[in-house]
Amino acid sequence: MESKQPIIEINNLHKTFGDNHVLSGVNIAVNKSEDVVILGRSGTGKSVTIKCLVGLEKADQGEIKVFGTDITQLKSNELNEIRTRIGFMFQNGALYDSMSVRQNLTFTLKHHDKTISSEEIETRITEALDNVGLLEAIDKMPSALSGGMRKRIGMARTLIIKPEIILYDEPTSGLDTITAREISELMVSVQKKFKTTSLIITHDMACAKLTGDRIMILKDGVINAEGTYAELEQSKDPWVKSFFI
Repeated sequence: MESKQPIIEINNLHKTFGDNHVLSGVNIAVNKSEDVVILGRSGTGKSVTIKCLVGLEKADQGEIKVFGTDITQLKSNELNEIRTRIGFMFQNGALYDSMSVRQNLTFTLKHHDKTISSEEIETRITEALDNVGLLEAIDKMPSALSGGMRKRIGMARTLIIKPEIILYDEPTSGLDTITAREISELMVSVQKKFKTTSLIITHDMACAKLTGDRIMILKDGVINAEGTYAELEQSKDPWVKSFFI
């Protein structure tokens, strides 16, 4: 049987900031419709990996293939074309405070597709908010939303462009346990409904357990361990075990 090419493939990725070797040969492969979690202590390069993946940081060395194309070799207009197929859910939700929820989502859509009609905008906004269970918040300002609601609106804004890949940067940070679980469950339902491929950066083990088909642990600039939650939980390696205590 012919093996399928991973939708995300990172080979021998290196990134240095001054004397700080953040990534020292990272290798990651994510298959279509798979949710992969990257764990690691603060400062281990989890966010840098994701930034390199979308070209926000330039890799010093290595190959980064997305949809089979090495993005390190692309011109900016070619890179932007790839980016239109990727959704990015930022740690803080990153909503514009001066805009209502409707305006935030409209802005995202118009930025993504300059020819989109008003009717299509209205349909897509309603659909996206319905998918995250927050249709009633359509005309609210971000300041009127709880932390969990802001995360859901952030998710709606990610979904509205119909991405094939979603990159999550600490999606449950700053949330209480119950709300964090709700966001994790929403991530799982989004993946099932839209068959998205996800790369999830988190240090929330409950989120990792719920969302990750596979988990990779980043240490000293490389992937130190990889497996399912159950497999890694049984690891004898003291470093790996420290995540499960």
